[in-house]
Amino acid sequence: MRLVFAGTPEVALPSLDALVASDHEVVAVVTRPDAPAGRGRRLEPSPVRVRAGEHGLPVLAPASVRDAGFLDELRRLRPDACPVVAYGNLVPPDALEIPPHGWVNLHFSLLPAWRGAAPVQHAILAGDEVTGASTFRLEAGLDTGPVFGVLTESIRPCDTAGDLLGRLAGAGAGLLVATLDGIEAGRLVAQPQPAEGVSHAPKLTTEDARVRWEHPALSVDRRVRACTPSPGAWTTFRGQRLGIGPVAVVPADELAGALGDATWPGDAAWPGDATGLAAGRLACTKHAVFVGTGSTPVRLGTVRPHGRRAMPAEDWARGVRIEPGEKVGDE
Repeated sequence: MRLVFAGTPEVALPSLDALVASDHEVVAVVTRPDAPAGRGRRLEPSPVRVRAGEHGLPVLAPASVRDAGFLDELRRLRPDACPVVAYGNLVPPDALEIPPHGWVNLHFSLLPAWRGAAPVQHAILAGDEVTGASTFRLEAGLDTGPVFGVLTESIRPCDTAGDLLGRLAGAGAGLLVATLDGIEAGRLVAQPQPAEGVSHAPKLTTEDARVRWEHPALSVDRRVRACTPSPGAWTTFRGQRLGIGPVAVVPADELAGALGDATWPGDAAWPGDATGLAAGRLACTKHAVFVGTGSTPVRLGTVRPHGRRAMPAEDWARGVRIEPGEKVGDE
């Protein structure tokens, strides 16, 4: 089939590569316009645009998918289908009607669960044990179209959103190619999504990524992993923002043992009952930094102080010379 591929971020690259290597013909790529990036806010092309150039493919980057010039160009390309992976724009009815086999979207959830922009992040936040990917035909509703195929993927206890999305992007590329193969051969008929089990996954905001230390440890762990790498979990310390990498939930007896020989600040052992750290309260040893939550404590992994690079939490704590009784989330 003649294909026009639509996608924007890095997660779409495995699918673009797989389609180029398939028996189908990718005749063009649609992506979002260049956008400001980095501290200098210079315009940068999307990862998909860069990869399209490496494959020698023409690129369309309309400011609006409703633009008449873009629609005319799409008609001129005569695609049989338009595969889509994380394009980032809603496709209007005028565009949906152009390819005879429609726009075939690869979505990273088991639809109808987690419709929306951040399905992987919300699956981790919710504590799901299994997720997956679905291919479906785009229609006017948000991720409501009939489904062609699915695959499943276990969510591992230490998965960040980046880890899980990377695996789904790789496996999903094969699913997308197989779906297009099946459509071309007439073997696949899309099935309507069930009315039950619908959930929504809006994009996570910076405020969503703020760690609430009064929440239970498992909730803290899930939020941090769901927000890694983007938008990036964070808290505050001494009034400044502190980025938080994945944490480890620590049984109270392990914490008590670790703090039994605490050697700093100074050489003083941590005062009080180490097994009952108040939410947000810090406790340190030479080799670890612990934070109290609404249940059991967590051990910090990496942190990112304001304006600095990420570093091991124990190096950060040593540098700032944490005092007994200090907390994170102290605004």
